[in-house]
Amino acid sequence: MNPLKSNINLNSNQFQQNKAEMEKLIQKLEKHLQDSRFEGKEKHIDKARSRNKMLARERIELVLDQDSPFLELLPLAGMQKKGGFGAGGTNVSGIGIVSGKLCIINSNVGTRKGGSVDYATVFKGLRIGDITRENKLPTINLVESGGANLPDQAKIFNYGGEAFREITRRSAMGLTTISVVFGNATAGGAYVPGMSDFSIFQKQAAKVFLAGPPLVKMATNEISNEEELGGAEMHSKISGVSDYLAEDEFDGIRIAREIMQIVKPTKPELIPKEDIKEPLHSPEDLLGVIPSDPKTPLDVREVILRICDESKFSEFKKEYGNTMVCGWGKIHGYPIGIIANNGVIFSESANKGAQFIQLSNKNDIPLLFIQNTTGYMVGKAYEEGGIIKNGAKLINAVSNSKVPSVTLMIGASFGAGNYGMNGRSYDPNFLFTYPNAKIGVMGSEQLAGVMNIIQKASAKASGIPYDEENAKMIQQMLINEAESKASAWHSTSELWDDGVIDPRETRNYLGFAFAVLYNQKIEGAKSYGVWRM
Repeated sequence: MNPLKSNINLNSNQFQQNKAEMEKLIQKLEKHLQDSRFEGKEKHIDKARSRNKMLARERIELVLDQDSPFLELLPLAGMQKKGGFGAGGTNVSGIGIVSGKLCIINSNVGTRKGGSVDYATVFKGLRIGDITRENKLPTINLVESGGANLPDQAKIFNYGGEAFREITRRSAMGLTTISVVFGNATAGGAYVPGMSDFSIFQKQAAKVFLAGPPLVKMATNEISNEEELGGAEMHSKISGVSDYLAEDEFDGIRIAREIMQIVKPTKPELIPKEDIKEPLHSPEDLLGVIPSDPKTPLDVREVILRICDESKFSEFKKEYGNTMVCGWGKIHGYPIGIIANNGVIFSESANKGAQFIQLSNKNDIPLLFIQNTTGYMVGKAYEEGGIIKNGAKLINAVSNSKVPSVTLMIGASFGAGNYGMNGRSYDPNFLFTYPNAKIGVMGSEQLAGVMNIIQKASAKASGIPYDEENAKMIQQMLINEAESKASAWHSTSELWDDGVIDPRETRNYLGFAFAVLYNQKIEGAKSYGVWRM
């Protein structure tokens, strides 16, 4: 396997312009991420400190193995939701290593809205549940939640029930859930430890009940206090909801780490045995490699050679269907297949991609999809050439592929091109986005132009005068609206990805993701649906 050679001039004006534009977007990303780390008003944090409580992220740091990485997921979920709790909601979630085992960690932000759950937090939790199940990971919940945010109850009631159902289904699959309760866990919050395989309650801090004293008084006229109604000692000694009674937060986390030692790993090997070789070309260059204008062509090999070990890549069918680059390489020592857009998708590139996906499944090799396409080629000649049936082959191959996969969006992701390249609706194990990415049915100018043509034809058919000036104004408004809705910020707010990432960190994110994927037995598809020939 030979290393790829770069043809990029790092000193060119285009490279420097691209870099400057990407740096601006990264500044926005860092600002959004900083907002997501907000853990509540100062008075709430001071109150927690006075009670010897740790904050949500501090609990995560303590439960992780020392000096081990933590891959935070969906940190900007809900960031643009009106009336929501802001970026990330009231839960910090990700994948880390505890007692030598990969696991999901969820930590309620009890100092932000009392850890209550808004619309975005519920859907973030459901996506984390999907990741847990698909990647066969155990879970540690660090619990301090007031349950559902009541103004959102009509929106989240049914979806919230899915989260509890999935805990029990994962348990039936052999995937362990450990919950450590550090404070209030009310109503829905009480079901999390109640349905876990192991529950640990902190003495004189954990208060777990379906209804608090005021609601109990209203419903039954019974007078009670929080400790006797749902205190840690009561649940440890009488109800049996708690399996372990922890002296303090440190003790609760210690117990969780001890339990993780007995949890059976999905696969005994976590990291590759061979030495990991860095790319020959610096990932730092990706800032200038990615075009600032999504309409500017990009040779995707310039990305591949900056993320693969030693920049080595064995390209498949190089001379055929050249708007799709396919081949095999390694990231952090993990063998992977790469399928990457190199422009618009033609019939030849769709057929090539479909064949490559089949081969990767036959050889049980996980896939990395790199998206940067405006979609499938259109026009009379291409319809006659069978772009529909050939594009369908690619979608068929993606839909029926069984090897785990990761999708990376580095530019345009429009229309059926998003589907054929393993977009969110095709259930990649992980999906990460660059801050410059654009996602939607079509580009903003194309969308506005199509609407203009339709409106003009409608006016003509109705015999109504067509106002060109007003049409231009409406067209510009449509462009602005479509640009906003196609942005990476909108897509990550809607949970269409698992995180917007700094391009320079691509290799680390992908390396961690493939470590997770290789933590399970990999078996490719043995059959596919009918392919129209």
